[in-house]
Amino acid sequence: MKLGILGGSFNPVHNGHIYIADKVFSALNLDRVVFIPAYRSPFKPEAQGMLTGTIDRLDMLAAAVAGDERFAIDNCEIKREGVSYTIDTLEDIITRYMPSGKPFLIFGDDLAEEFPKWRESAKILQLAEIVVAQRINSAPIKYPFAHILIENEVMNISSKDLRQKIKDGSDWHSLVPSAAAAIIEDRRLYGCNAMEAGMEAGESCLKNVILRVETAARESLSTERFLHSRNTAVHASDLCRRFGLNPRAGYLAGIAHDLAKQMDNKQLLKIIKAERLPISKIEKEKPNLMHGKAASVLLRDRFCIHNKDILEAVSCHTSGSENMGDLAKVIYIADKTESTRNIDPALRKMCREESLDSILFAVLEKTITKLSAKKLDLSLDTLRLLNKMKGRKV
Repeated sequence: MKLGILGGSFNPVHNGHIYIADKVFSALNLDRVVFIPAYRSPFKPEAQGMLTGTIDRLDMLAAAVAGDERFAIDNCEIKREGVSYTIDTLEDIITRYMPSGKPFLIFGDDLAEEFPKWRESAKILQLAEIVVAQRINSAPIKYPFAHILIENEVMNISSKDLRQKIKDGSDWHSLVPSAAAAIIEDRRLYGCNAMEAGMEAGESCLKNVILRVETAARESLSTERFLHSRNTAVHASDLCRRFGLNPRAGYLAGIAHDLAKQMDNKQLLKIIKAERLPISKIEKEKPNLMHGKAASVLLRDRFCIHNKDILEAVSCHTSGSENMGDLAKVIYIADKTESTRNIDPALRKMCREESLDSILFAVLEKTITKLSAKKLDLSLDTLRLLNKMKGRKV
């Protein structure tokens, strides 16, 4: 096995780390790159926050490389504790991983000048091939020790600057793998203001769930249906902000609303019957109308979402419901007015200007007119909702 070793504080991991690992992996035709987070770096003794953030740093790193078998993570320095010296780690890795030939020790040119001063640097040179990646210098530099210089694009990202950006609320999401960014927000790391990030108390895992649900939607739906779901989620998030609802809950309900859309009728009926949910006459004739109800069951059972508002919004997005809550109204509207839908521009304008109930009423009327023109039967739930909006009872 041709093995690369990339150590660092990863406090937090950022796109520059992943880019360097990817670049070296390809350039040297490696079989694996092992990321090794330090317990306490000899280069950053002032970073006391690392001592209490080992689990967070490991979790962010694991999230950043999830599903990529080229990359492994070894927590040997964290388990060893104390200041992490490269020679100790190198000997340990060689013993346990048994690479074919010398492993490739990767670090940036920001550390290269000091390499001769590292503990037992001469022995490191005997045990490993040194690989220097460009971190701060765009032009190649020669160093007084044997090394392989990787010519790569210099990415102006540092964990220190990134931590400050997060604390200040500056733009930082594009600098961090999305799954790692979710952990930063969920756990409010580095002074991240959870409220500014769209989080509310009690939602520490919501964004991670959103990522999982979105992945499931992308894998189970056609490209066109998935893009509709994502556009519905984005539109729902905007509507939630406008009407004082949780935008992240809106996004989750939006991305999940069609999870069961492409299930066959037997699967849908199996889910609905297992839940002992009532099946209307029109649903018996057209089982696909129950895909919202089935999606809410999947959201609860597979993704452990028990928020009643979110489950209701997903469940009744197809036909509506007489007593639907505000989030359900938002998803019903977003599903039928998202940007790829061919609808009356006046309806889109209403979404920006009118009240929630006014928009819902207009969408209902348009939907019923469209179904009636196609001579399609209307759900009793839809009719009840419309009549309630008109101030009448069925």
